[in-house]
Amino acid sequence: MKGQRLWPSPIPIFLFTVLTSLSFECSAEFDSLLQLPLSGFNTTRPRSKGVFYLGDFGAKGDGISNDTQALMEAWKMACFFPTRARIVFPASNTFLVHPIELHGPCRSRVTLRIYGTINAPKDPNAWAGLNPRKWLYFRGVNHLTLEGGGEINGMGYEWWMRSCKINSTNLCRHAPTAITFHKCKNLKVHHLLIIDSQQMHVSFTNCLRVVASNLKVIAPAFSPNTDGIHISASKGVMVKNSIISTGDDCVSIVSNSSRVLIRDIVCGPGHGISIGSLGKQNTTAQVRNVRVDGAVLSNTENGARIKTWQGGSGCVTDVTFKNMLMKNVSNPIIIDQYYCDSNLPCANQTSAVKIEDISFIHIKGTTATTEAIKFACSDTLPCVGLFLEDILLLSNISEISTSSCWQAHGSISGPVYPPPCFLSNENFIQQKVQPDPASHSF
Repeated sequence: MKGQRLWPSPIPIFLFTVLTSLSFECSAEFDSLLQLPLSGFNTTRPRSKGVFYLGDFGAKGDGISNDTQALMEAWKMACFFPTRARIVFPASNTFLVHPIELHGPCRSRVTLRIYGTINAPKDPNAWAGLNPRKWLYFRGVNHLTLEGGGEINGMGYEWWMRSCKINSTNLCRHAPTAITFHKCKNLKVHHLLIIDSQQMHVSFTNCLRVVASNLKVIAPAFSPNTDGIHISASKGVMVKNSIISTGDDCVSIVSNSSRVLIRDIVCGPGHGISIGSLGKQNTTAQVRNVRVDGAVLSNTENGARIKTWQGGSGCVTDVTFKNMLMKNVSNPIIIDQYYCDSNLPCANQTSAVKIEDISFIHIKGTTATTEAIKFACSDTLPCVGLFLEDILLLSNISEISTSSCWQAHGSISGPVYPPPCFLSNENFIQQKVQPDPASHSF
């Protein structure tokens, strides 16, 4: 896979010229960077063939009445329409939608034009007797598009308050993903505001050929497990030109995903851009051919991260993180093969997910700690083929920043600070050298 180009050559990214002076303290700054289209639609104009308005199917759009059945009826009509079909959620309307599955195969190519707002029920009891992991669930649809500049609100507060991560006395329970796309092909999701999901905001599972762009995904930093965009067992996925600010990973890429491109993303707060976690409960997973090209991360727990559990198997290979700006990030570059998201200590195990051919290129900025680079690799399967080029990560709390390694093999090109600590005569080396700013260019 190394050297095989599956994506076009990277274009000059918009992030660094705009965002090096960007303040992330107020939402107005986000709005100045990425404007969603103005919601607006004249609902009094004549109806076009193949355009289905929810109001014509009995939806009230008052935010109080249950409009789930109206959406289901509109979907059935659109799905079996002989040509392209659009379902319209008019502006200035709020549609209360309970858990729903909209499935294919469809005869037509369906577009959901969301100009208004879709709200989930506030009360978790609305899921009584239903799958607690689903809210808006699309399954087996080809050529589906969601767009329009409107809002999808998971109303997640009550779910967060019941989480064991908020209150350790609570039972650990599943909670819904706001929007799940399962076994969908040729999918487009763009120009939407997605906020306050119960857990994950957008999930692509077993999907093929996906473009997600110009999204704003927002939830409070304290909201548990609210990943922005989650990619699982999917191929040919592009996420670009989006702002993600949540309580967990901005983007997470897991089990059996490949040909993934993440480009021009603003992330923070949150847990960064992560591959994993992989290998939990001795499972096998493969992630390959991932490119992260262009990202600004601000006040996140991690920057570019790979995380695996002990005891797993499979591999992570052919991954590149490049053109990233870190602003006060706790772990700007990290590979953690001892990941343990558990209240109890995780047992030591010898098997591991193999990590090889991972590159970190043109990554600059500041760390909130002293340790800017951390490679904690498996004793049984050390990390191999790690590569660092043009790295400058300065500590916000110390005159020097450090790197630490365990069972990490790799190489460098050009200036790298902090200096790497790849395996030599000793298994563990920690480098502490002051940088030469003249050798780097921002």
